Amino acid sequence: MDESSMHSGGGAAVALEASLPLAADGSRIAQARHLAVAFLVKVKDSHGIPVATDTVEIVQLIVSELVTNVHKYAPGPALLHLRISGAVLQIELHDSNPAAPAAKAPDPTRVGQHGLEIVAALARTVTVEQTPGGKRIRADVLLNPATA
Repeated sequence: MDESSMHSGGGAAVALEASLPLAADGSRIAQARHLAVAFLVKVKDSHGIPVATDTVEIVQLIVSELVTNVHKYAPGPALLHLRISGAVLQIELHDSNPAAPAAKAPDPTRVGQHGLEIVAALARTVTVEQTPGGKRIRADVLLNPATA
C-alpha cells in the first residue's frame, strides 16, 4: 500500500483511507487492484468491519475499470483513493481530463467501451465531479450488502 492511514479528531469515528498515485502509462493497474484487496483485508481483519467476499471481487473489477479508463482517456497523472464511510467503500479516481465520461447506447456488436456501464451496474452510486485539475469519479460500494 503506497499510503494508508487512520485519522481521528475530537472523538470522531476513525476514517480508514488508502491512496495510490497513477502514472499515465497504465503501469499500475494491477497494483491498484492489489491495493484495493489489501485495504479491504485490513478493514476486515484489523478493524473488524464486515466485508463480503463478493464485495472484494466487485471492488477489484470497479478499480480495474476506472484505472484502465484513466490510462485510455486522461493525459496526465491520476490518483486512486479508497475511503471507508460507515458501511460503504468510496472508490475515488482523480484524473486530469475534465470531460465527464458518458455511457454509450446499448449495442450488442460493440467491442469494448463498457467500463462505465460495468461500474454503474456494480456500484451503489457513481458520481462525476469536475475539479480544478480535471475530474473526480466516485463509486460507492456497500461493504457487506447482506447487512444493509
